Amino acid sequence: MNIPRFDRRQCLVALTAASLLAGLPAAAQTPAPAATTLLPSVTATAVNPAMPQPPEIAARAFILQDLSTGQTVAARQADTPVEPASLTKLMTAYLVFQALQSGKLQLTQDLPVSERAWRTGMTGASRTFIKVNTRVNVDDLIKGMIAQSGNDATVALAEGVGGTVEGFVDMMNRQAQAFGLKSTSFKNPEGLTAPGHTSTARELSIIAARLITDFPNSLPYYSMKEFTYNGIKQNNRNLLLWRDPTVDGLKTGYTDAAGYCLIATAKRPVPGVSGGSRRLLSVVVGTASPEARANESQKLLNWGYGAFDVVKLFDAGQAVTTAPVWKGDANTVKLGRAQPLVVVVPRGQAGSVKTTVNRNDPLMAPLTKGQTVGTLKITVAGQPWQDVPLQALDAVPSAGWFGRAWDALRLAIQ
Repeated sequence: MNIPRFDRRQCLVALTAASLLAGLPAAAQTPAPAATTLLPSVTATAVNPAMPQPPEIAARAFILQDLSTGQTVAARQADTPVEPASLTKLMTAYLVFQALQSGKLQLTQDLPVSERAWRTGMTGASRTFIKVNTRVNVDDLIKGMIAQSGNDATVALAEGVGGTVEGFVDMMNRQAQAFGLKSTSFKNPEGLTAPGHTSTARELSIIAARLITDFPNSLPYYSMKEFTYNGIKQNNRNLLLWRDPTVDGLKTGYTDAAGYCLIATAKRPVPGVSGGSRRLLSVVVGTASPEARANESQKLLNWGYGAFDVVKLFDAGQAVTTAPVWKGDANTVKLGRAQPLVVVVPRGQAGSVKTTVNRNDPLMAPLTKGQTVGTLKITVAGQPWQDVPLQALDAVPSAGWFGRAWDALRLAIQ
């Protein structure tokens, strides 16, 4: 059979590409990495040395995070091990809200109050005054744990989720490992002093950021100023809830070893950005009094909002750049972020912000929507400032076998 010249070339290319393709795994065997929906802030990045210096904070350790941009804007002794006291309850709350989300718990469900939960409430000053051998609504237990810092309510929730306190503590430590925490170890769900029960200001900020990010429905509990149970009204110990209307959480803590601690979060509008807001998260540990932890936290938050300008670089879903894709049913993909891409810079430096794109070339299909495929490198006044992951704004499935073979040949020639 006489094959036309053009067809012979096509056959040769196809045979060559097929031989290359034979060594390639099938598309179904090369799943793309799972897309991440976490804010960059949950990694609590190191403070850029070009950041303005924060005010003097009278605390053993502190950290200030900008949850809207993923930047850590101030820190001191943030990686020094500390006793977390009742800040421990943030991890307990995370697992409780996780159980609610999965359907393992219901807000309207009643949980039994064991003697262990009741006795734990008798230890220390923080309790909800739940009664042994009764049943208490999950919603009330959450309010007691958060607004009153009730140790008894906390243990009742831990037993309801984990079966036993020991089982729940195992869950806490597994979750800490899943968060990538290296210096956090839990021995109980309520935060009473125990050997080896430790964390750091940085890692506590990660837990708090994950709670806010993954379960924003938890914040109304943390903004409660008071809660009454069993006829006993108790005020939330977070004094900033009364002093600053932009503060809507999160948690106080105290033991003799830990001192007075507070993790606070505030959300304030961004001047010049329509509908824009900025959420900061502060952690102070080891202050001298309830008044001091509130004052130092307020000082840190006010500085964080006042010392910086907010620069909006790209809208949510806006393409930062377009990149070529190999072995896909599309030749290009747009790179950007699902959230608005904003950065905070020292006051007066907005005009010196520059960006460059680093792509993870060559980009091979399949690509999932939201998959990290590059980095936006941000400089301020010529100095490195922040690296922001760029994601595929659309999915790019694999091409058919011939398309993948053709691109394999082109890559081999290059």
